[in-house]
Amino acid sequence: MKETLEKVDGEHLSAIAYDLEVKSDYFKDHLNIEGLASMDEKGLLELLKSIFATRRKYKEILEQNDWRKIIGDIRDLLHSTDTVDVRFQRFVDNLGGIDESMKCELAGELLHFYDPEKYWLWGRWMWDPKNKTGSLPLVTTEGFDLEGATAAEMYLKVGKAVAFVHSVSEPAEFQFISRSLFGTDVYLSCVYVIYAYTVLRMRMTQEFNKVMPGLVEFARRILGVYKMPETA
Repeated sequence: MKETLEKVDGEHLSAIAYDLEVKSDYFKDHLNIEGLASMDEKGLLELLKSIFATRRKYKEILEQNDWRKIIGDIRDLLHSTDTVDVRFQRFVDNLGGIDESMKCELAGELLHFYDPEKYWLWGRWMWDPKNKTGSLPLVTTEGFDLEGATAAEMYLKVGKAVAFVHSVSEPAEFQFISRSLFGTDVYLSCVYVIYAYTVLRMRMTQEFNKVMPGLVEFARRILGVYKMPETA
């Protein structure tokens, strides 16, 4: 966190957390039962554009899956009475044509921003089971096992790790960003950005490094609030 604050004013981080709240309000307004019932293909498109993992892949997703079915799958994910692990796995299994990591990111975003009091985020930048990288392994102890046999099992384990990081937000002195879980989201994004910069600067040319986005822009991009939907 000290390294982060040396690179960016804390007010910028609080501003990101505020925009996450705005994004959450957008999800709550559009993904409740009534909102999903009236959602059309254009509305689904705007939703997919607001998520980092699907922002550039929305055409591929809509080509591989009927838009009405996707909306039905979102309704089941968010509003079914089954446990979250069952809903999460069913969503991942039902969505076709894209890799599993993107499905997991989409499911995690939908759950977290629709009901941030109950559910957490999961992006590859937090935990990538294929490459064993992400911000969570960098800020948790070795006792946290993020591996799992299924996507749903890993989602639950990511949730435990996020809960741990959030529980130490005050002694770790990053609660100033926001006392909500959105503050923890911002903190974890900053951890990843600093890690990514460190790796890239060792591997890439000086010219390439010059065109990389700044920390705040990079964090906003992976959290899906670099360019907010106009309807938000």
